[in-house]
Amino acid sequence: MTLSGWIQIIVYLAVLVLLVKPLGLYMARVYQGERTFLAPVIAPMERLTYRLTGIHPDDEMDWKTYSVAVLLFSVIGFIFLYLLQRIQGTLPLNPMGMGAVAPDLALNTAVSFVTNTNWQNYGGESTLSYLTQMLGLTVQNFVSAAAGMAILVAFIRGFTRHNTRGLGNFWVDLTRSILYILLPLSIVLGLALVSQGVVQTLSPSVTANLLQPSATQTTQTIAVGPAASQIAIKMLGTNGGGFFNANSAHPLENPTPFSDFLEMLSILLIPAALCYTFGKLVGDTRQGWAVLIAMLILLTIFIGAAYAAESAGNPRLAVLGVDQTSSSVQPGGNMEGKEVRFGQANSALWATVTTAASNGSVNSMHDSYTPLGGLVALVMMMFGEVVFGGVGSGLYGMLVFVIVAVFVAGLMVGRTPEYLGKKIEAYEMKMASLLILIMPLTVLGLTAVAVSIGAGQSQVSNPGPHGFSEILYAFTSQGNNNGSAFAGLGGNSVFYNLTGALAMLIGRFWLAVPTLALAGSLAAKKKVPAGAGTLSTTSGLFIAWLIGVVVLVGALNFVPALALGPIIEHLMLIGG
Repeated sequence: MTLSGWIQIIVYLAVLVLLVKPLGLYMARVYQGERTFLAPVIAPMERLTYRLTGIHPDDEMDWKTYSVAVLLFSVIGFIFLYLLQRIQGTLPLNPMGMGAVAPDLALNTAVSFVTNTNWQNYGGESTLSYLTQMLGLTVQNFVSAAAGMAILVAFIRGFTRHNTRGLGNFWVDLTRSILYILLPLSIVLGLALVSQGVVQTLSPSVTANLLQPSATQTTQTIAVGPAASQIAIKMLGTNGGGFFNANSAHPLENPTPFSDFLEMLSILLIPAALCYTFGKLVGDTRQGWAVLIAMLILLTIFIGAAYAAESAGNPRLAVLGVDQTSSSVQPGGNMEGKEVRFGQANSALWATVTTAASNGSVNSMHDSYTPLGGLVALVMMMFGEVVFGGVGSGLYGMLVFVIVAVFVAGLMVGRTPEYLGKKIEAYEMKMASLLILIMPLTVLGLTAVAVSIGAGQSQVSNPGPHGFSEILYAFTSQGNNNGSAFAGLGGNSVFYNLTGALAMLIGRFWLAVPTLALAGSLAAKKKVPAGAGTLSTTSGLFIAWLIGVVVLVGALNFVPALALGPIIEHLMLIGG
């Protein structure tokens, strides 16, 4: 580890925190229907959208109707994206002549982008046409992110409303999320990325003469395409799917240190700002800051752990006398799978940030990390993607942990469990328990199946503990709608395409519906005024308690599995 590396990490976190309040305040005004500085341009577009689609903005939905709207919208998106992949060979904007995507891969990809996972069992530049990338994937990047934000806003209304069944209107929340938040930010970021050299063109691939030709090869084909527009929303919407197979390690997707900083900042920008939005909407910004501080503490600890693990290098190489120290002529540490231009600090920072958020984009290859470095990426997802997490989904996941923490703390001290004026009772705890337990049951269950049958074992290129880690990582990533991978696993098989799709569907919708049911129950309750016995949920003690609950639940669920993978792999590495 170096001082310059830590300075880069500190600057990143400082800029992120500085942007939380202005963006969070803006989003609160958007969801409250207040006028913003973009209203003169966007409000007419919003009204036109409602007229064309027959939406009545004042119509309220209860949690069941809201859930049906979310599911119906997602089903339509899935069908459209699946069919688009299957017939892309007959459609325009296909200069490289890409054919139809195989049925199982098309299904996996459609589910992946509809669920905001962006798991990719394919290389974008060698599989999909420009039309599929733009009309299919980029559109889903917008709408899947907006759907998560809409569910969060409905969940927050469960706390702010009382004696009602109404949670708002999904179509209004979805439209406002896209028009007022995601689209403007994506335009700004897209232009900034183009200025740094990210490609944005409809031209076919370019053929270049090699500077050092060989007897068998004198030219190289360089894939290009409309990348910048997809990269912007893939970051802001915590989607993560790359235009190129190498994702943000590709020089045409992430060419400079500044583009690297912008893309990495964009991953956490909206999830962090939504914490302030939450506080503003419930009428107490301290509540939002408390949740944000808990997230930042966990994130910072694991950034340090990843940076330390990767900077320490490979002990097997140290025994051979290989110099792995950082100096003016080399970055030092474990540089396998990393870009020299980004170095240890930015690689470890990105790996931690992208798995803390359900983004999944990479600027280095996680499969090449040390066992402890890979462990950090796994653990960040195993917390349930609540340390920032996806736009919307991460915060409502963390708020479920807040409810559990309040309930347990209330029982221990003999106080009535209540949060933001709502009593936490049996039904709320049943829904919260479902939300916490569904993910680990899915991940561990599918991992057990994969390691037990030939169809799962046959795609593992690294038998032993690391092979187990690759399978565990795949289902952890998909079950948490993250999308990153340990690339040594051959994911493009019928078995992994179908089981992966199942994990992604469960991770998205089996959590979204109970979340809305929980919101509906809270909205129907009466408001209870805070009294002398009300537990403070903004104190340092409660923040520490919340962190403890998140870590404890994650540890109880996954430590045995981690012991079979990265932990034993680390022990074997240091044991020689």
